Amino acid sequence: EVHLVESGGGSVQGGGSLRLSCTASGLAFDVSGVGGYRQAPGNECEVGSHIRSEVDGSTYYRASVKGRFTLSQDNAKNTVYFQMNSLKPEDTAVYYCAAGPPILVPMACPADIGLWGQGTQVSVSS
Repeated sequence: EVHLVESGGGSVQGGGSLRLSCTASGLAFDVSGVGGYRQAPGNECEVGSHIRSEVDGSTYYRASVKGRFTLSQDNAKNTVYFQMNSLKPEDTAVYYCAAGPPILVPMACPADIGLWGQGTQVSVSS
């Protein structure tokens, strides 16, 4: 069975850090590529970061998280990590990982493209 399992969400005060993990079974991130997405209440789904590991290993970050979030990949564990530092209340959302090509304008979280994890809640208080 092919699936992704996420962990590491939770509640934190503004300025704090969290690390999300996403582990794949039945597929390899270095072949599929992988991204981190999020959806806040009342907002559209958006891509936070994506690694084109199936192409050249380049990493994309949306402007609002660049410099604060880091997406990294451990191929031996088939796991990606989303290190989130200097968290802000506006980072509050359900966070998802998704294997596959980048979706720069996702219609929904989860989308119909790629394989998605179950999502994990991140709440940042002021």
